Amino acid sequence: MTAPPPTIRVLIADDHQIVRQGLRTFLELHNDIVVVGEASDGQAAVDLAIRLAPDVVLLDLVMPRMDGIEALRQIKARSSSVRVIALTSFSTDDQIFPTIEAGAASYLLKDVSPGDLVAAIRAVHAGETRLHPEVAARLMLAFRSRGQPAADDEAASLTDREREIVKLVAKGLSNREIGDALVISERTVKTHMSNILGKLGLSDRTQLAIFAIRIGLVDPR
Repeated sequence: MTAPPPTIRVLIADDHQIVRQGLRTFLELHNDIVVVGEASDGQAAVDLAIRLAPDVVLLDLVMPRMDGIEALRQIKARSSSVRVIALTSFSTDDQIFPTIEAGAASYLLKDVSPGDLVAAIRAVHAGETRLHPEVAARLMLAFRSRGQPAADDEAASLTDREREIVKLVAKGLSNREIGDALVISERTVKTHMSNILGKLGLSDRTQLAIFAIRIGLVDPR
């Protein structure tokens, strides 16, 4: 008998009650997701994240009392295991870069489809990442406009296979999907991922996706 998927405990943080209610109603249609709490401002999001220890936080970036970016910093500082998805209406550079730097596992816009949102929750819970295509594109444009050189030296230590894997990570594929695409086992992908992160001095898939965009391994268009 196949074991049921693990239950993902989600905290919703948004200052609009109708948004919170809509998200809760939709998410709880899925057997592997349970909403453990709701926060209407940034300070409440921090307090509930500490008290409830959710697996994933859906975090709006514009909220009263404490903005989402500061709430994200405090959540990650007090509980590094909590995975945070920024779910916002804004994709400006002054929102994207601080959010990623503060430790968001994914950055999604509120026009994301319901199915993609659930996929993102499951992905970040599994240690993966999701970047909205528009966000990835803005990252690429920002790196280019700043004149930041392609980091060939940083990528020189990667094998051809590792470069392939980095490209697929940046496109949002899971370990299993990468394995299927490259006809290798999921365990082999995990081994490659560990080696890649070690070589590049990165800590997670989000940083790796940004690295791939920065050096031009992927084109987000």
